[in-house]
Amino acid sequence: MNHHDNDHDDALAQRLRGLPSERVAPAAVWQRIAAQLEQTPRLLQPPVAAVPATSAAPAMRALRRHWPRYAAAAGVVALVGVASMLLLPQQPPAAVAVTESALQQQANTITYQYRQAMATLPQQSLPVELQPALRELDASAGSIRSAIAQSPDATFLLGQLQRTYALRLELTRKGVNPTGIST
Repeated sequence: MNHHDNDHDDALAQRLRGLPSERVAPAAVWQRIAAQLEQTPRLLQPPVAAVPATSAAPAMRALRRHWPRYAAAAGVVALVGVASMLLLPQQPPAAVAVTESALQQQANTITYQYRQAMATLPQQSLPVELQPALRELDASAGSIRSAIAQSPDATFLLGQLQRTYALRLELTRKGVNPTGIST
C-alpha cells in the first residue's frame, strides 16, 4: 500500500466513528405504523377467546413457518406422479395383451373344423362300450390344447391334436354306422 491510500483510509475511519451508533426512527413513523396495523384485518390470527394462548400459539407459529416446505413437498410428489405417468411406458390392458401364437390359431382352426364335423354326427346313438374310449380321446385333446397354450413353439403338438381328433371322428363314425360304411 502506498502512503496516499493510508491517509484516505484514516479519514474514512474517522468519519465512520463520528456517525451515531444507532438510528432511532422518529416517533411519528412509529405512530403511523401502529395506525396501519390496527386498520388491516388479521387473517391468520384466531380469536383470542377460542384458543388458549399457551397451547395453540406455538403450533400455529410452527405451521406458519413450515407450510412452504409442505407445499413444496406436495408439489414435488405431484410432479413425480405426473412425470412417471407420461414418461414410463404404459402396458396395454390385459385383454389386449393376450395374443395367440400362430400354432394356437392353427389349433383353434382344427378344433373348429372338428366341432363342425362332430355336429353332423348323431351323438345319442353311440354304443356304451365306446364311451370310455371317446372320453379318453376328448381328455387327450384337452391336454394337447393345454400343452399348446403352455408351449406355443412345439409344432409337433399340432400333429398330435390332428391325429386325436381324427381318431375321435373315426370312432364316432364307426359307433354311429356299425356296418363300416363311412358317411
